[in-house]
Amino acid sequence: MADQRLFDILNRSIARELQVSIQYMWHHVMAVGLTSPSAKEVFRDIAIAEMKHAESFAERLDQLGGVPTTTPSPIFVGGDLRKMLQDDLQAEQEAVTLYREGVKLAADIGDPVTRRLFEDILAAEEEHLKTFSDMLQ
Repeated sequence: MADQRLFDILNRSIARELQVSIQYMWHHVMAVGLTSPSAKEVFRDIAIAEMKHAESFAERLDQLGGVPTTTPSPIFVGGDLRKMLQDDLQAEQEAVTLYREGVKLAADIGDPVTRRLFEDILAAEEEHLKTFSDMLQ
């Protein structure tokens, strides 16, 4: 049986990914203004990537004998394009912190498969963080 701490961090990761997949898709729908066409596509593409991350975390949790959550973390939508990007940047910063914890925990308990999963998704989140940061400049 896997470590309960691992089940917990995997479920927190699923909740985070569900949150941002919804949040970014709604930002895709709601974005308006001169710069919105390119932003809309970024929001959409990253939302889809986040949905796939949620699926990967859920599959791993299921493999380990845990039950994946269906409840997202709090979702923040609305405001102007700058507010949306600031909310999304914050969400990515929180994900990076959480997934670094996941990498460490999986390594500490000797689960290289879950460690690698966290590392792969962490790399993608760092790219999303850079994308949103660049868009805000």
